Amino acid sequence: MKLATVSLNQIWENKKANLKFCEDYIVRASQSGVELIIFPEMTLTGFSININETSEIEENSETIVKFKDLAKQYKIAILFGVVIKNNDKALNKSIFIDNNGNILGKYSKIHPFSFSGEDKYFNAGDKLSIIEYQNHKIGLTICYDLRFPELYSAYAKECDVIVNIANWPKKRINHWNILLKARAIENQLFIIGVNRIGIDGNNLEYQESSNIFDTNGKVVEFQEKESMKIYEIDKSYTKEFKDKFNTTNDRKIEFYKGIL
Repeated sequence: MKLATVSLNQIWENKKANLKFCEDYIVRASQSGVELIIFPEMTLTGFSININETSEIEENSETIVKFKDLAKQYKIAILFGVVIKNNDKALNKSIFIDNNGNILGKYSKIHPFSFSGEDKYFNAGDKLSIIEYQNHKIGLTICYDLRFPELYSAYAKECDVIVNIANWPKKRINHWNILLKARAIENQLFIIGVNRIGIDGNNLEYQESSNIFDTNGKVVEFQEKESMKIYEIDKSYTKEFKDKFNTTNDRKIEFYKGIL
């Protein structure tokens, strides 16, 4: 599968400007034969807890409609983040749209980042989301989820790939890189991390740190093209690696349930 990660420099709470940036990337990715393009968390707004300004009703979400149209027009699958109204709060969601403009899956962030007060404005999700695309089973996670290995172990029972879209600040970027690598090694699959760049409305700085780690914890080689990283991944690599050295078979899931 050929995919692109975009470390978007998100303009704070400016959906129109960010959508234009995304469309430019989508056009270039499509021209390069990319099958899936992935954008950071809360793609068109940045990590804002101003849900009165950023959230949308899912049934008529302009953000979702626009990305569906772009996917269909340019024949490319798109994974992006959006804020959706949920009772008196919101949900921090990621949406996977295929190359015909159909929604294949939705995921609501299971672990709101309480340190920043996200949990005061966002409800937690309670379901895994696994998409099958181009013969790969793909699990969806968002940012702070990365710190909770149990979630990734659950996904790994079925997935070939797990994606994390994020707004992960530079001051904790060492954690981001280590955790992505650890999740790949312990679950023996591809882990994709897509992070933003720039400075957000909270004056937090972000650095380019989007990467894919393979089942052995190595960074997957990529071609950098017009501020995108373009990769080729194949689940057969994971199968071949696990045929030679499989550690996931030795998990004691029932035992872990009893001690956690």
